[in-house]
Amino acid sequence: MIPSKDDLIRAHSRIKSYIHSTPLMRCESIDKICGATIQFKCENLQKAGAFKSRGASNAVFKLMESGFTGRVATHSSGNHAQALSRVAKFAGIEAHVVMPENSLKSKIAAVQEYHADITFCIPTLEARESTLAKVMQEVEAVEIHPYDNYDIIAGQATAAKEILEDYSPDIIIAPVGGGGLLSGTALAAKYFGNNVKVFAAEPEMANDAKLSFDSKTFVPSVNPQTIADGLRTSLGDLTFPIILDHVDEILTCSEDSIVKAMRLMWERAKIMAEPSSAAALAIVMNHPEIFKGKNIAIIVSGGNADLDNLPW
Repeated sequence: MIPSKDDLIRAHSRIKSYIHSTPLMRCESIDKICGATIQFKCENLQKAGAFKSRGASNAVFKLMESGFTGRVATHSSGNHAQALSRVAKFAGIEAHVVMPENSLKSKIAAVQEYHADITFCIPTLEARESTLAKVMQEVEAVEIHPYDNYDIIAGQATAAKEILEDYSPDIIIAPVGGGGLLSGTALAAKYFGNNVKVFAAEPEMANDAKLSFDSKTFVPSVNPQTIADGLRTSLGDLTFPIILDHVDEILTCSEDSIVKAMRLMWERAKIMAEPSSAAALAIVMNHPEIFKGKNIAIIVSGGNADLDNLPW
């Protein structure tokens, strides 16, 4: 069942002790550049550096409530891998992670620090899924999917729930890859918002969600070539219907605009955003006719940038 309002409330209560209630931050110079009032929900300051800690905590500790003591496994390019590894270590269970071989070195290192077992694969969704299936069979693990899991979606929704407890935006913007954060944000807006619209940001070079949304037919991600490594995955069977029903628009941005927005966040707001996070600000900068004069909340999805290879 699609998570209900009560499911989101229970998820928030379940994970509060294991996550940060991250701050909303405003930068007047960015407001002037964009012609809008923007509050940044700083999930870059979240545990393990990204919103993924919300969903992973909810999924794992909900399992633990039923007496689970086994192993968990997932595939992830980095942020979910870090989040699940951290939560598993905290819960005293093993985590097994399949990561694409082109994952950022900083994200691989973080997963290793949480003592998860890593198996590398070629960077395609098919390879990730087939390698994960093999690992799960070998170690008898339960899959915690990075986004296509209702407990994950409910956990991710708590970021937007926190926004709406402190702020009344006209629009909430979230980046979209697999759609866990976006579908959770859309549900939170429906349950707790007051006519708030939900927009998604996606790279032009990985625009499968935009194509799927516009055509109302699933379009897979094929060989995405974007700096936003967290947004290279396809939508899921669970996330896509929620997005179709409750998201207002998906807008895309160029690679150059992602880098420009990322640098602006670092320089002006002192927000250490990774490229996937910067896509949300990029669409605001690229579409002034839509966002001018609006009160906007942007979910800064993560801050796990590769400090040895910054795009500027």
